[in-house]
Amino acid sequence: MKNAKLGSRFVLCIRHDGGDDLELRKVYQILPDRAAAREGYARVIDESGEDYLYPANFFVSLKLPITVSRKLASPSWRALKPARRATARVRGL
Repeated sequence: MKNAKLGSRFVLCIRHDGGDDLELRKVYQILPDRAAAREGYARVIDESGEDYLYPANFFVSLKLPITVSRKLASPSWRALKPARRATARVRGL
């Protein structure tokens, strides 16, 4: 992900290649996924409300004040839970 750190929690969509589950210029929450990041993907909570893997170059990371991050954070944020799937769902290819 362009200028992104693994711990970044929010990104801005700059590309979606015609997919319906992302909107350009919209902020999305991402979930930490080191394995996906090594392969060039980001785990993003998209318009469906579920997390999917998208090409990392679809996004740029945002550095937001902690108060803003807390207000934007999804109540179902799964980063606090251990990885729950062996197979990844990938969109945007």
